[in-house]
Amino acid sequence: MAHIIVVGNEKGGAGKSTVSMHLATALARMGHRVSGLDLDLRQRTFGRYVDNRNAFLKQAKLDLPSPSLCELPEIEADSLKPGENVYDHRLSAAVASMEPNNDFILIDCPGSHTRLSQVAHSLADTLVTPLNDSFVDFDLLAHTDAMGDKITGPSVYSEMVWTARQLRAQAGLAPIDWVVVRNRMGAQRMVNKDKMERAIKNLSKRIGFRVAPGFNERVIFRELFPRGLTLLDLKDIGVKQLNISNVAARQELRDLIKALNLPGVTADF
Repeated sequence: MAHIIVVGNEKGGAGKSTVSMHLATALARMGHRVSGLDLDLRQRTFGRYVDNRNAFLKQAKLDLPSPSLCELPEIEADSLKPGENVYDHRLSAAVASMEPNNDFILIDCPGSHTRLSQVAHSLADTLVTPLNDSFVDFDLLAHTDAMGDKITGPSVYSEMVWTARQLRAQAGLAPIDWVVVRNRMGAQRMVNKDKMERAIKNLSKRIGFRVAPGFNERVIFRELFPRGLTLLDLKDIGVKQLNISNVAARQELRDLIKALNLPGVTADF
C-alpha cells in the first residue's frame, strides 16, 4: 500500500504548499512513485505548482522526475446513501485510484477547516504540520498564558488531529506519525525563537508529536513557483554553481526528509 503523507495546518501562510512540492519532487527524484492531491479546491497552490512544472518542462524540453497530480473525481448525488457525505466519497475514490501505482501519496490541505481536510487527516500515515516561528501560529496548536511560557490547553487543530487519531484506532490502523515542522525561521537567534522552541518541546510531550526542522525564509522559493521548480532542479536547468543560500536550503530539505523517517527513504541527493 502507498504511504500517505498529509501536509496540514489550518492557518494560511505556513509554507504548506512549498513543503508539499519539495517533498513530492524529492521523493520522485529518489526513484519513488509519487502522486499528489490538492484539497484547496479554490486556491490550488500545490496543484498550480505541479501544473507550472509540467508546462515549463514541456516548453524547455526537459524530462525531470516529477509527482503526478490527481484530481478529485465527481460523484453523482443519487449514488449516495442517506447521510453519506459526497466529499468523503470523492476523497476515498481519489486515494483508491492512486494507491495501486504509487509508493507515496501526498495530500496538501487548505489553510482552513474543511470536511475534506478533516477526513484527509484520518488517512495520514505521516502528518506534516508546518508552523511559522510565531506564537500567532502556535495558538493553532495550543493556548498559552500571557508570557507564552505556560500551556493552558490544546487548541482547535490539535483537537482535530486527536479525533483523526481516534478514528484510525477504531479502524485498526497504525497511529499517525505527527511531525511539526518549524518553518520560515529567521537566521538570527532571538528571544522569541528560544521561547517558541521551549513551548513546542513542552507541547510535543503533552499531545504527542515529533519536531523537525523546516525551511528558513528564503526568496528562492517564491522565485521558483512560476516554473514549478524546486531547489533540486537548479543544476538541471543550467545553474552551474549554487549560492550559499541555495546550498543551505538543500541541506534543510535533506534534514527534513531524514527527520520524517519515511519508509524506504534516504535523503540521498
